[in-house]
Amino acid sequence: MSQQFGKIISLLVFSFIGFNTVAIAQQATTVHRFNGLIEVDGLTRSYLLNLPPSYDTGTNFPLVIALHGGGGSAKQAEESYRLTQKSNTEQTIIVYPEGVQNDGVLKLRTWNAGTCCQYAVEKQIDDVHFISTLIDQLVGKYKINPKRVYVTGMSNGAMLAYRLACEIPEKIAAIAAVSGNLEKIEPCTSKLQVPILHLHSVQDKNVPYQGGKGIRGYSFHSVEYGLTTWAKLNGCTASPLITEKDDYTLSQWKDGKGNVVIAYYLTKDGGHAWPGSTRVRMIADEPSHAIDANELIWAFFHRFER
Repeated sequence: MSQQFGKIISLLVFSFIGFNTVAIAQQATTVHRFNGLIEVDGLTRSYLLNLPPSYDTGTNFPLVIALHGGGGSAKQAEESYRLTQKSNTEQTIIVYPEGVQNDGVLKLRTWNAGTCCQYAVEKQIDDVHFISTLIDQLVGKYKINPKRVYVTGMSNGAMLAYRLACEIPEKIAAIAAVSGNLEKIEPCTSKLQVPILHLHSVQDKNVPYQGGKGIRGYSFHSVEYGLTTWAKLNGCTASPLITEKDDYTLSQWKDGKGNVVIAYYLTKDGGHAWPGSTRVRMIADEPSHAIDANELIWAFFHRFER
């Protein structure tokens, strides 16, 4: 009887230990993901924040700010660009802020990047102040390295990323722009170096890489305009080093220390879409498969801190 009782006790102890081992393992891989609100300029602004699995045990995490395109949202950007999966793997905090909604039926969200786009420009929404305030709040509340704050964006979001680099360069270590150009109205006069990664397709008809009017009727600067502007601000050589591949062209500008601080991938395939992702809708452009945006963006960001 005592031998059988001993077996039962051993089994219970083993089960308890096993249960706690699973619980500890689950606790170690906890992912914190939630929606947040912040009051800026009398407006309630929204965002989606994701902390990586190692957040509870780690320190000094990089922060990536991911800006959706015109008409997009935090949820759409997360699902379409797959940045949360990458940020979890790379032990990075990522936040998806949201542009203001227009007063139309669809409540489309846009950013005020200068000359684009729509409601945010018409109402002169100060999105630079919003993002600057959000950075301060997140750095103050979470275990973020303020020297490693990065911004990436798609289309209208990429345009805002450029504007942020111009107007709050002291808070940003580098930006990565996808299918969106520098559209700031006032000249960009940053006295601080901000590394730039730009990804675009020659087949992009929404925001043509060579500039001009897109298929939706908006006119844009060329990619070259923005990169030439930043080449001067970053103290780069006048002419980039150009590498021709079968399916893309890579242009790189080096600063006075010989470091590549501007990189521009112009793909021959794809369109107005996030490279390396999948087509999000039947009517959407096919993404480029020549490059993987997420791999390039994280590799580029890793090289810089403010």
